[in-house]
Amino acid sequence: MAIIIDGKALAKKMQKAIAEEVAQLQTQYGRPPGLAVLMVGDNPASAAYVRNKETACHKSGIASFGKQFPASVTQAELEQVIDELNADDRVDGILIQLPLPENLDAIALLNRLDPDKDADGLHPNNLGKLVRGEVGLRSCTPAGVMGLLAEAKIDIAGKNAVVIGRSILVGKPVALMLLEENATVTIAHSRTKNLAEITRKADILIAAIGRPEFVTAEMVKPNAVVIDVGINRITDYEGKSRLVGDVDYVSASEVASHITPVPGGVGPMTVTMLLHNTVWSYKKKVKSKK
Repeated sequence: MAIIIDGKALAKKMQKAIAEEVAQLQTQYGRPPGLAVLMVGDNPASAAYVRNKETACHKSGIASFGKQFPASVTQAELEQVIDELNADDRVDGILIQLPLPENLDAIALLNRLDPDKDADGLHPNNLGKLVRGEVGLRSCTPAGVMGLLAEAKIDIAGKNAVVIGRSILVGKPVALMLLEENATVTIAHSRTKNLAEITRKADILIAAIGRPEFVTAEMVKPNAVVIDVGINRITDYEGKSRLVGDVDYVSASEVASHITPVPGGVGPMTVTMLLHNTVWSYKKKVKSKK
């Protein structure tokens, strides 16, 4: 059976360290770091994520400036809120909870963020720094994946890594981060031909395709490291719902050397890296004013 990479345990350890650092920073600079999460509508999954983020902020001593808007909010109204948060010295990180309703232009809103307050590393400036290998804010979920690999002491250099998924949220950034660590990276997606042949060559397999239990044991190379980024709610024949990943955990765990569970794998690390990014932006700001 595969060794479980416990994201919940690592997140707890990291958040404890963040809370200790925030307490010191507040004493030194007179205010805590501040994070604003903007949520539109009442998507249940998004609402759960936002609650988790607000709880994590509270436990870490980070000030929360969360704002929730009805689905009817206009592009102009959100742009005005972003402008106000960009100018607010109490706010160090801003995150727009995705997905947004179809009537809103998410890219335009992300591009309007102050790059130094872009808590999820999705502004073109920050993505450009990732491409160039420069220091900057990194997208939270991919950074969380890399944190899990490091905690499990997985040697990435020289390994074949396959990423299933090409989104700007996970697939592309995590592929670039793996390249930074000298992996040989293949990005696969919904139109990739002979997908199983490609995934069976992966020493490190990252599943971020958004399809429940899509990756089966037959797609996993023996002793591969499997990181499951997916989170999908499914309903069984009894009408009971549960969360599953993009990987068939039961079968894949019999083949892989290491595997992340869902829930309790990548998810807690996404929230943790959001806190990390907020503190990073805070320190950059206060130190520049000294």
